[in-house]
Amino acid sequence: MDTILFDLDGTLLPLDMDTFMEAYFRELSLKCAPLGYEPRLLVQAVLVGLEAMQSNDGTLSNEERFFDAASALLGDGVRRHKPIFREFYLNEFQRVKDAACRPTPLAAKTIETLKGKGYDLVLATNAIFPREATFARVQWAGLNPHDFSLITTYEDFTYAKPNLGYYREILARIGKRPQDCLMVGNDVAEDMCAGELGMETFLITDCLINKDGVDITQFTHGTFADFYQFVLDLPAVEN
Repeated sequence: MDTILFDLDGTLLPLDMDTFMEAYFRELSLKCAPLGYEPRLLVQAVLVGLEAMQSNDGTLSNEERFFDAASALLGDGVRRHKPIFREFYLNEFQRVKDAACRPTPLAAKTIETLKGKGYDLVLATNAIFPREATFARVQWAGLNPHDFSLITTYEDFTYAKPNLGYYREILARIGKRPQDCLMVGNDVAEDMCAGELGMETFLITDCLINKDGVDITQFTHGTFADFYQFVLDLPAVEN
């Protein structure tokens, strides 16, 4: 094993997902109100777009799936507002950090330790956000996008978690086998499913998401502090 895939939200970046989504929709609605978007319809369109990305079949990018679904509710003009959405993620979106996120210094220590030991690192955050939003959250976690050889975003991927196609797409991009990889995440359904392909897994329990009440004792699991100790004990990668 020489490659480690990390989820972001709730893993490298501790947060309360309900608070995050509430703050996100609030800021997005305020940004889009001058464009004529009614807040409830806008939220509905985002949720429909999210569902479309999660059911993507690999024939279009997640970005295209999102805007196809959102435009059915908001009209084709929503595509013309992409520069406004990009501006939102570079500016107003930053306020979501203070409302919902609890960054930990262990994230940077973990990444630094793994890089020092020669591991290839992938940011396997669900590919449902644009590049600007993803890079912003990487920085909220106290990390640098350059820490990762691949970062998954909705522009570049055609599947989303928990579809196993998402993980196969990562493996194809980085040229690795499942047995070369460890997937680290906090969501039982979306992250631990990587084990079905033959990846090792580690479930982070600080911000655990386990909607189906699955018995987590079947997974290697622990707090982020536990995972950091796990990282310290890992051998260096042999070249």
